[in-house]
Amino acid sequence: MAATDYASSLPDKKRLLRNRAQVRYWLYCILIVLFALILVGGATRMTGSGLSITEWKPIHGIIPPLNALEWQEEFLKYQQIPQYEQLNHGMSLSQFQFIFWWEWGHRLLARGVGFVFAIPLVFFWATRRIETGLMPKLIGILALGGLQGAIGWWMVVSGLSERVNVSQYRLATHLTLAALIFMATMVVARGLAPHSQAEADRATQRMAGILVLLTMIQIYLGGLVAGLHAGLSYTTWPLMDGRIIPGDLFVIEPLWRNFFESPKTVQFIHRIGAYTLFVVAALHMISTGRKFPGTTHARRAVFLFILVLVQAVIGIATLVMQVPLHLGLTHQGFALVVLGFAAAHWRGTKGAYPLPGEARVLA
Repeated sequence: MAATDYASSLPDKKRLLRNRAQVRYWLYCILIVLFALILVGGATRMTGSGLSITEWKPIHGIIPPLNALEWQEEFLKYQQIPQYEQLNHGMSLSQFQFIFWWEWGHRLLARGVGFVFAIPLVFFWATRRIETGLMPKLIGILALGGLQGAIGWWMVVSGLSERVNVSQYRLATHLTLAALIFMATMVVARGLAPHSQAEADRATQRMAGILVLLTMIQIYLGGLVAGLHAGLSYTTWPLMDGRIIPGDLFVIEPLWRNFFESPKTVQFIHRIGAYTLFVVAALHMISTGRKFPGTTHARRAVFLFILVLVQAVIGIATLVMQVPLHLGLTHQGFALVVLGFAAAHWRGTKGAYPLPGEARVLA
């Protein structure tokens, strides 16, 4: 009996598909909240608001200052850190409130996404709407979310005692883990969706996976650029410091530190990463179009290339305009769009998760 015949004979196939649809729509809602959370995180960074709350109170911290006395207490705590002394000395209470609300909103969204994920997960599990093989994936994403909260505080701590901003290492880690959670959620959601197209060959799957990896690397490099404010250092394109390959890329000893601590080197590597992603996306589009002409795989490869191209244009505009807030956030947000579509495309080349029983027959 063919796998499709076997699947269609399952008495509860309709129920399984309905359960998958419910879980998938829930995960799409999670993606929207995650997208908003990461954008608010970007705005928090770009407005210099990330160090305005100097304590980590996972439960009590959900309540903001409610009166003038409590606002003064929070302001006094902020006045004890180097960022206030060296960058914001003499700021007014209203100016402090502006940066406080950005950070508080970011933390509130982070707490909220935990509840939006955990509570429905328990419900779906208790009502047996989640297939056995799916539960470890969802628990893993939830665990990454908990780890992300701890890494967020680890990042903030780096700017409370000696620095006036957070460590670029920790900022890049925080951003990349957020992107990983976003990507994993998209992959699971896409795996639960019906696929009208048969799976692609292994080479196409690998190339689609490489595009996801390259996008993740670009997001990490973008975190380093943001942490070092490297986007404000060299604001011309295609030349950088007057050259295609700028000089003085390796002036820090030992050499490896240049890739993480030199604004010039980090920005240059980020540019090289963008060129690499562009070329690989173009090759994938051409290859997939030749192997699977007129198919969903080919159309998605074209659309992914267009997304990469648009992101490149946004990145160049952000650079030459010296990172205005609206373009900086657009660049960060569109990076998530590229990552999400790349992840969905990769999962699409592999097909949907098999229904219970299908894997046994196909094997």
